[in-house]
Amino acid sequence: MTDGASAAGDELDATLALRDLLSEVTARFAAAAIDGAEREARWIVEEASGHEGPEFALSLDRPATEREVVRIDAMTARRVAGEPLQYVLGRWAFRHLDLAVDSRVLIPRPETEVTAEVAIDAARRVAEPIVVDLGTGSGAIGLSVAWECRHAHVWATDRSSEALEVARANLAGLGRAGARVRLAAGDWFGALPDDLVGRVDVAVSNPPYVRLDDPLPPAVERWEPAAALRSGADGLDDIRSIIAAAPRWMSSGGAIVLEADPRQMSAIGDLLVRAGFVDPQVRPDLAGRERVVTAQWGLLPPAQRGPHPR
Repeated sequence: MTDGASAAGDELDATLALRDLLSEVTARFAAAAIDGAEREARWIVEEASGHEGPEFALSLDRPATEREVVRIDAMTARRVAGEPLQYVLGRWAFRHLDLAVDSRVLIPRPETEVTAEVAIDAARRVAEPIVVDLGTGSGAIGLSVAWECRHAHVWATDRSSEALEVARANLAGLGRAGARVRLAAGDWFGALPDDLVGRVDVAVSNPPYVRLDDPLPPAVERWEPAAALRSGADGLDDIRSIIAAAPRWMSSGGAIVLEADPRQMSAIGDLLVRAGFVDPQVRPDLAGRERVVTAQWGLLPPAQRGPHPR
């Protein structure tokens, strides 16, 4: 194998056709008890060969090149060792985008597609909205807003310089829609320029929200960035910081959109109301679990809402 952790007897045969390699990888994944072994093996071989769909099917009987064998070998070893498929492939689909991902950022998940959808819906209600994606990671939410809401101006922030490198790579692949996106380094709203005070129409975040004592799946615990997952004893430390800072930045009627644990929805709603936001609403994820909470700023008379620091 190209991976030193693998036994020499597990090396792929360089004289095989792609179809045979696909069968070998499938067998090795099945032996490693990887769910969906055949599907994952196909993704690996497709990625290594540069072909997919009908084109891949037509190429299955040709001999694999040495470069393809080496790459399939290395990717297979990484997956058998437990590394998430998304990191092994180096990319993953999110809504309409194909995003570069690696261990510097969280893997984009289906529930976060709902978070992005809520933010996009809110942005579409404003003529030229300013949208802020707080803790952008790979850029999944912010870049989706820019792609699907072509009149939006997007700021994507992150305190991790490594995460911003990934987001920058994904921004480069966005084409003309990327001209309306700015990346900024820093903590939450603190990364934004002062001229955005009172002008943010949509603030959206998938922040860390896992409790310190909550168990995580072994692959998540081992491979994904811990700083993007856990947030204090109750999982709300970062969400408290975001909500506390938000009023200074929000436009009148602006929407805040937060992804969180279903068990945290009530507490977050209370935090939002105490900060001066109104009408908290909860949206379920694709599995029907409460996952996204949204509220609006500035719809009540000043005497009835919380302080709006400037």
